[in-house]
Parts: sequence; structure tokens; C-alpha cells
Amino acid sequence: MRMARTAVLLDRQAAKRRHRYGINVFEAFVGEVLAHAGIAYEWIDGAEELARSNPDLLIVALAEDDQASADAIWAYAERGGTVISYAGLRALASRMGCYEQWSIPVGYASWPGEERLRFLSATPWEQEEAGAYPAAGEGVIRKERPSGSTAGPALLRFTVGEGAIERWAVNIPQTIVLFQQGTGPVLQDGIPARDGTGAVDEGILKADDRCGMDWEWDRLRTETGAPYFAYPYADLWKERLIGHLLKCARAKGLTVPFLGYWPEGVPAVALISHDSDLNVDESAETTLDVLEECGIRSTWCMIEPGYSPSVYERVKSKGHELAFHYNALEAQQGKWDASEFGRQFDWLKKATGKAEVVSNKNHYTRFEGWGELFAWCEQNGIQADQTRGPSKKGNIGFLFGTCHPYFPIAWFDEANRLYDVLEISFLTQDLDHVHLSDSSVIVPFLEQVARVGGAAHFLFHQIHIHEQPRVTRALRKVVAEARSRGFQFWTSEQINAWERARRKVKVTAIGSDGKVTAEGIDHLNNIVVYIPLSEPDETDRTGAETEIRYGVPCRKVVLNPLRQAPASVTE
Repeated sequence: MRMARTAVLLDRQAAKRRHRYGINVFEAFVGEVLAHAGIAYEWIDGAEELARSNPDLLIVALAEDDQASADAIWAYAERGGTVISYAGLRALASRMGCYEQWSIPVGYASWPGEERLRFLSATPWEQEEAGAYPAAGEGVIRKERPSGSTAGPALLRFTVGEGAIERWAVNIPQTIVLFQQGTGPVLQDGIPARDGTGAVDEGILKADDRCGMDWEWDRLRTETGAPYFAYPYADLWKERLIGHLLKCARAKGLTVPFLGYWPEGVPAVALISHDSDLNVDESAETTLDVLEECGIRSTWCMIEPGYSPSVYERVKSKGHELAFHYNALEAQQGKWDASEFGRQFDWLKKATGKAEVVSNKNHYTRFEGWGELFAWCEQNGIQADQTRGPSKKGNIGFLFGTCHPYFPIAWFDEANRLYDVLEISFLTQDLDHVHLSDSSVIVPFLEQVARVGGAAHFLFHQIHIHEQPRVTRALRKVVAEARSRGFQFWTSEQINAWERARRKVKVTAIGSDGKVTAEGIDHLNNIVVYIPLSEPDETDRTGAETEIRYGVPCRKVVLNPLRQAPASVTE
């Protein structure tokens, strides 16, 4: 079973030219999607390198729309290569008898018998004259709304010589970015919900002021009438992208190994975080008692002036994480400013006696611009952020389309680099609070997180745990429901450590006996490797049990196995 060589073509000169004119190349985010899945790949800087590199699978993230690049990609396909594009390849449209339609900023893609997926960028092709290259289409895209007019197939597949060109109408990497990080820089208030449940236009700039979801089409209501964003669209698009890649390899009799998101025995992770806000010592003591009763450790985001020193010592002694809670709220004399971020962070380290603090969450989810916050985190040695979450009763849930940790991408002024900060967004805060959503959303949230193997992050303020018994009961309910589904409770620090260590693992070989050889596993246990079974092998000849992952049958291998799954890499 041979491993496919996967490459991503990102023409560096083309990218520089776009950056010079203020155009983002979010297509580069496909590298982050593959890295999170644990799929090995190589970058190709220009189409002229294809004749030398000649990978089995080629993802064209960005190529120049000139004749030389088009000819190089075409020749690669004719030699037997598989080309995958996400709304690109304009220079090849006419060669395949296709006409490129106007780009669609928003719409929905669907497949028979499956749920629809909202997209935030698509450029469909229409084949007018098939000629020698008839296209096979899959799925359908609709403009603006689920019932909107159709604009062609979601995916077109062409046979070219000995190879294939597979072109998605949807710009999947860009769609993922615009869901996860917002549809643009936060410069003004967002558009509120008509039903009054999401008044994001209150005069405070926040993460949820730029959101790719639709208040009407992308929310559901629980049995109590609580509205919530129900669909982790970004994560579901990642699954589409990865599943399609695996199937392209399988069609060539090859395999693309990938990693499980969590250790063996951990289907998904839950995170409880707290924001100290009013800094009442008694609320901290109450919270510590409740957490001990529940048997979990959590992440404590501290805002100036903080608790008494004795509280920090007890928090640390119980194994909880002390984190930063940056305050840029003007009404509380906060300021959105790099130096103020640094000043408050210096206060935190002195107050808690910690030389290093791993995580941050901004007070009131204050957010401006695009990437300033992540740059400030980098400058101060903060490795993980939790700011991207809802601030209103009606926009809880998968507001940013994801529950997966990810490294965010910069704006064009920083050449669309990836920030070295792991974003861990949260789903909701203070359930059953008198002014917030009720706990009927817990089960649907956990079910969707488990479905995509993510991290279910719930925020509970210490002051509300102390003052509102219903909030305390909601916290206990989160713990009970999550545990009944196999979730393990980790801190933000633990998630960060695991994700960073896991990304160093690289599968280098698969022996004829099925043995997996991998690098970067020395300090990790219970790493799960999935080996998609290549056609025509419909069953695994090693006799191991198979699982369906991303729609493909896979053999599961556990590297460095322990009898019991570790709570995290940091333990």
C-alpha cells in the first residue's frame, strides 16, 4: 500500500503580487487544514516545478492565470496526476469547454440525502461544450439561501489524459477562514438579529460583530425555544476537503494517512473556562469547591486587579490553569492597544507569580481589526487564545462555524502568514443565567462537537457560579452530559500542548505488514493513525478492524499505546 505524495501549489510570485494590491490569499489556509488533520504535504512555489516534483496529488491553492502555468498544470494531469482546485483554474476553463460564471459571495451547497453547507465564496463553472472532456458533476450550489436559484454543481470532475482535474465551485479554504475569523476586520458594530435576541450593535466592538452566519437560515431552537447557531460549517467543510482528498488517492490505488484529533480513548474534549471579572474572592472559593465536587480542572482567565494571593495559590494547587483576561473595554478604562495589553499581562504575571502564562481570553470578547490580538499574544509569549465566542443570548453555538483548535491566518499586510497562536473558540457562557440562554442547548452542542471530534468550550463566570444556583446546576449538567458521552475535561493549556506536540508527528512509511513508521512520537502516547484502505483492497489484509472516516474505510493504528488514555500530553 503506497502512500500518496501530496503537494500544495502556492505560486509565491502570484501571492506577492496580490498582496501588493491589497488582496488576501486565504487559499493558503489549506495548509493549516491539512496540518490539523495530520496529513503530510509539500509546498510547490510555482507551476514550473511540477515536472520535477511530480506529486501524486496536487492541490492548486494559487496559480498564475497565464498560459505557462496552465500548460504545466495540464501536462501534469495528462501524465497521470490528480489536480484539485477550490474555485480556481480560470486559465483552463475554455480548454475544458467551460464558462466561468460570476462569483457568488454566499450560498449553500447540498448533496442528495445530506445536510446543506453554507459557503462564503464560490465561482461556478458551466460546461457548454463537453468535447473531449465531459464533466461529471456532484452536488449543487444555490445562491444566497437554501432555496435560492441553482448555480451549477458543487464539484466538477474531468478526465485529462492519464489523470484528472477535480474542481470545486466553492472556495473551501476561504470559506473556512471567513467563518472562523469573520468576514472581515472588525471596524463597526455588527448587524443585529431581527427578533431582538442578538443585539450586537450596542456600541462595543467585539469578535461577533463580523460573522458569516445568517440569523434566519443557520439557527435552530431547542425545545424551550432557545435559539443557537447549529452547524459547525467550517469543520464540515474541512471534512469535505479531507474526504475528497482521500478518495482521490484511493481512486489511484494509493493511501493518505492522517491522525486522530485526540488520543486513543478520547472521542472529544471539553473545556471549562472562567473570567474573574468582579474579582470577588468568595466567588473564587465557591467555584473551586464546585470544580472539586465535579472532579474537573478548568482555565481561570484573570482580569486586573484580580483576587487575593491566597486564591491563586489554591487555584494552582488544585491543578487549574491561570490565564489572562485582557480588558480593552473603554467603559472600564480599558484600551485597545499593544502597550496596554503588555502592561496588563505584566501585572498578571507579577500577581500570580507565574513566569509563563499560556492562554488569554479578551474581556467581553472585545476585538478590533483582524490580527492585532494574535500579534500581541505572540509578542508576549501567549500561545493560545479563547476570545472568539458569542456575547449575546441569541448567537451562542457555532457562531464561527468551528469547535476545532486552529492557527489563524493574517491579513494581506502580513502576507497571510499563520499566527503562532492556537485559537480555541467557545460556544456559550453562563447557561441558565437570568439574562442568558438556558441549559437546553448543552446536548445539541455536545452532539455536534462529538460528531466532528472537536473541543466543547463552555464559559462560566465565577461570580455567577457564586450568586446564581441555576448557573451552578448548569455547570454540573455540562460535566455530567459530557462525561456520559466520553468527553474528557482538559484545560486550554493542555489542549495547546497536545495540539502542538501532535502536529510534530509525521507518518513516514507503511510496511507491507501494515506496520506504521512515524517521526515525532517520542514524547506522546496513544497517537491514533488512520490508514485509508486503497482500492481494490476493499478489506484490510492485516485483519485489523476498520472504521469509516471522512467517508472512507480506514485501518486504525495506535502508536505508543498505554493501557489507559492520558488526560493530556502535559500530564
